[in-house]
Amino acid sequence: MSMGWADFLASDPVEWLVEEDNPSVRYLTLRTIVELPEDDAEVAAAKRDIMLKGPVPAILAAQHSDGYWVKPGTGYGPKYQGTQWQVVLLGLLAADGSDDRVAKACDYVLNNSRAKNGAFSVTGVPSTAVDCLNGNLINAFYRLGWGQDERVQQAVGQLCTAISRKHFECAANAKLPCAWGAVKTLLAFSAMPPEERTSDIKAAIDEGAAFLLSRNLLVADYPCPERVSSTWHKFGFPTSYSTNVLEALHSMADLGYGARPELGDAIRFVLSKQDPQGRWKMEWSLNGKMWVDIEAKGKPSKWVTLKAMQTLKRIYGGY
Repeated sequence: MSMGWADFLASDPVEWLVEEDNPSVRYLTLRTIVELPEDDAEVAAAKRDIMLKGPVPAILAAQHSDGYWVKPGTGYGPKYQGTQWQVVLLGLLAADGSDDRVAKACDYVLNNSRAKNGAFSVTGVPSTAVDCLNGNLINAFYRLGWGQDERVQQAVGQLCTAISRKHFECAANAKLPCAWGAVKTLLAFSAMPPEERTSDIKAAIDEGAAFLLSRNLLVADYPCPERVSSTWHKFGFPTSYSTNVLEALHSMADLGYGARPELGDAIRFVLSKQDPQGRWKMEWSLNGKMWVDIEAKGKPSKWVTLKAMQTLKRIYGGY
């Protein structure tokens, strides 16, 4: 008999994940691991709680009445507290995109953070429309229910164009192809319903997957001017513009590449990090830099555990 994905867990952490102290993880676990429908009463209650307690209301409490955080403008700065960062995080936290405050934030970024060509930009010009930023924001807009907005679709088109022309080259990586940008791009495309992936999007997915598969995902010796980032082998949430082995594997698994033999070392590495209770630690954190801390560094993490379980489920028996 072949093994199911749950057989790779040292123990079943679902009861821990669905505790009420983390409504976002509770909601996402019920939907993607337990597979309850959206209209289930328990799922609906968890979804409501996301807006009432935990990180989301703390983030929204710092929002200006005009929709931005800290200062008007493109919203990239200050790093981790500016408007763009909050939209990305609200998407990851499964916030309600129809909430007036969240909607105002989404509309603000769409009106103020794009370059003339439609791509999301650090400074408002095309040259700073990096792949990781566009991947993160497109991912967020789809998660928040804003994927069909014409401005989001323009950004999607520009991301595909950038990939076909520059092949993930990034000025921040000495104009070399950037694995971080490739992972964030694949995560954005995986957030889209499969039927909405055009031929250009599929071509960009193929290119991103081919790039990531061109190296051992665990070794990660992708082109870079110095060395592999120390964050690559440390799991955390949120990951911002950086990434790690787990998130890279998740991006591949979400798009159907999880069974590729080239990913074997990365899968074994992820499995090696779980504890006897089937939990994974928060090894890397942005706590102290955001509007609100997310869990505790060095402790078992519901976010990292959920991501690991989703990834294993995609690879060995998808949701």
